[in-house]
Amino acid sequence: MAGLFPTCSPMPIQPAVIRHLGQADYEPTFAAMRAFTDARTEDTPDELWIVEHPPVYTLGLGADRGHLLAGATSIPCVQTDRGGEVTYHGPGQVVIYLMMDLRRNKPGGKLFARQFVNKIEQAIINVLAAYNLDGERVEGAPGIYMSGGPKKGAKIAALGLKVRGNGCTYHGVSLNVDMDLAPFSWINPCGYAGLETVDMRTVGVIAPLADVQQALADELVLQLQVAEPELT
Repeated sequence: MAGLFPTCSPMPIQPAVIRHLGQADYEPTFAAMRAFTDARTEDTPDELWIVEHPPVYTLGLGADRGHLLAGATSIPCVQTDRGGEVTYHGPGQVVIYLMMDLRRNKPGGKLFARQFVNKIEQAIINVLAAYNLDGERVEGAPGIYMSGGPKKGAKIAALGLKVRGNGCTYHGVSLNVDMDLAPFSWINPCGYAGLETVDMRTVGVIAPLADVQQALADELVLQLQVAEPELT
């Protein structure tokens, strides 16, 4: 991973801007992420966008449409440029998009893609732990899965990212809080047939979406060390 990004002069730590987008359609949000990343310079502050989407399936660059099963045609499906397979976004789910420059100096140095993924996953694990839920990584399957109980092995959070050659990122992470889970049964989530998907409510936690949104944003800021956020 050492040669992933071109050598450049150190850039200063800057505060991240956290934007609360409320409920927003997926396609214009996707277009806005791309436009932001196209326009940013080395001085542009990193941004985290917190959003809740209406029902939508999204496909990664190499996604196999065969993972869309019977019933999926009732929900819009959008081709994206992130990594990964098919996933579902809908009401009751925390979605946070990460517009970051991984080359920028942070405490401990710049981030590389593998570290970036690891820190995002750790943020989810820490938030779940704050609600007395145990989450874990699964080798070769990005996201977070329940590590015990009757729902052991079920997926509760997903991530899909785009890292451009200049080290700038977009797309992000989703954590299921209180959802209609039926649409997950109409796909092979992230390309895995028969993979069970759960939300926090299913495993016994009732929490306001806004509280979990803020908790995950705060933990991402801490893990990614992007300084103190500015709330907008």
